[in-house]
Amino acid sequence: MVKIQIRLPDALYRDLKRLAAAREWSLAETLRRAAEQLLARHPQIHGAAASWRPPVSDAVGWRGLSHAAVRAAALDDMEPPLGETASRGAATPERTRHDIP
Repeated sequence: MVKIQIRLPDALYRDLKRLAAAREWSLAETLRRAAEQLLARHPQIHGAAASWRPPVSDAVGWRGLSHAAVRAAALDDMEPPLGETASRGAATPERTRHDIP
């Protein structure tokens, strides 16, 4: 069994303590039962972490491209520095603060 430490809002803590006392359970038993009910309501999440596997490294990335090709693609994706939008063929001219209404 794992021992954990959690923080609860005061009102939630008081309500859980009342429920535990009414059922003659410990607070730990009350929280275990609540966790079991939550997992029963969401069965698709239960055990999902075990089925996930990371992708195989050769199936992702820039396979088959040279360093120069990867660098060129990265530079093409970058936004141009301020003031260079007109020189890179932007559809609209740069606005100055006098153009803004």
